[in-house]
Amino acid sequence: MLIDYVRPLGINKLFLKQGFYMNKSNSNKYSRKSFIKKAGASATGLLGVPSLFAGAGSGGSVIELQAEAAKKYAINDHIQIATIGCGKMGQGDTRTALQVDGVKLVAACDLYDSRLERCKEVFGNDIYATRDYREVLSRPDVDAVIIATSDHWHDTITIEALNSNKAVYVEKPMVHRIEQGYAVIEAERNSTQPLTVGAQGTSSLINEKARQLLSEGVIGKLNFIEAYTDRFSYGGAWQYPIPPSASPENIDWDTYLKDYPRIPFDPKRFFWYRNYQDYGTGVSGDLFVHLFAGIHQITGSKGPTGIMATGGLRLWDDGRDVADVLCGLYDYPETEAHPGFTLSLRVNFADGSGGGSHMRFVGTEGEMVSRGGSLIIRTSELGDAPGSTNFGEFAEKEREELGADYARRHAGIAPRVIEPNEFTYRTPQGFNSRKEHFVNLFKAMRDGSKVFHDAAYGLRSAAPALATNLSHREQKIIKWDPEKMELV
Repeated sequence: MLIDYVRPLGINKLFLKQGFYMNKSNSNKYSRKSFIKKAGASATGLLGVPSLFAGAGSGGSVIELQAEAAKKYAINDHIQIATIGCGKMGQGDTRTALQVDGVKLVAACDLYDSRLERCKEVFGNDIYATRDYREVLSRPDVDAVIIATSDHWHDTITIEALNSNKAVYVEKPMVHRIEQGYAVIEAERNSTQPLTVGAQGTSSLINEKARQLLSEGVIGKLNFIEAYTDRFSYGGAWQYPIPPSASPENIDWDTYLKDYPRIPFDPKRFFWYRNYQDYGTGVSGDLFVHLFAGIHQITGSKGPTGIMATGGLRLWDDGRDVADVLCGLYDYPETEAHPGFTLSLRVNFADGSGGGSHMRFVGTEGEMVSRGGSLIIRTSELGDAPGSTNFGEFAEKEREELGADYARRHAGIAPRVIEPNEFTYRTPQGFNSRKEHFVNLFKAMRDGSKVFHDAAYGLRSAAPALATNLSHREQKIIKWDPEKMELV
């Protein structure tokens, strides 16, 4: 395939000027052919030379997307953050947040002393360290908090942080149980500070481009989506390192248990919390949430109405009480935002091929495949006339009759040039959607703009994932009202 490059920011502006981004009223007006012609014409007009050309034998082009330039902030305009939950994800989120100009870490909280020591090693010995998250929330020098605890603590700390006038970045899923989401939404509504949920794909260039292209009808009428995230590794299956010295002396076990049954110290339940329903939300809460968030963004959907799941424990029989292979099927009826479609999701932690992930959107004229930092558009269309004139199953009289009728109905249809049937959009080297997610939160703190992945969006992403677990446990179809955000 010939690889061509386009300056996408300029093209996007020109497409907007030409009315290339369509609303619902004319979304069926444009076919794949008009998409390709407009893309090529816009690139030529903008750059003065054809940039979306295809050489002999070429099947398509690669179009590199472009992110907005980062802004710089004065020292007196810094946002001061604290991290609550300083495990692998919490420390990773903190490193990413600190890549944004004008951000400083001032405090860290974790129930394990070793993690607090590590935070001082990495982020500076001058940061305040504590086991008690309430001490962090009471500090006037903390403007925002990253909440990366085990899932069963998300709602409590998020609500208290918002009530303490702190902006919140809470890891997905936003809540441990569906019913907890309503109080989080209410706390956000009553707070002057924004909340965003850490499903960073909603800040990716790829998702936004996919949303635009789907609304333009590039793949025709959407009818099916499939997405999966498969793994084959110890870490991928949540068997994280457990220090032999970990004990109730250096871990606040009683606080960790929260309102769940008092049991003796179990390091696996602390370090491998995703494996247990009391503290985590399984593969659905860890990974399906990302897929739901992206799919809802791209389609404009508020969620499914029917949820059905199946799966089991196939390989990682290590004491966990959640599945390591899980599949879900979801009904999305037609709405003003999208046609009716069926969604299929899968996570397989026993994938001997090595794993991988993608989202695939199927329409009546093609498909979009989002994989890593690329979005691949493949298109096809039915011919102007049926491709087969094989009437051999009929007797001679009917064969002659059908042949004459075919020639009459399709007279004048001439062969035409075959246009490129594949485009690949990709993010620029070094683009980090997780960093962009923090950029959006900090921007909202500074200028009052709205955060896209807020509490309501967070619940609409989390609830179908949590309902998937419910369907799997109870072996029944779960009904969900995505407008009211209620189980039916």
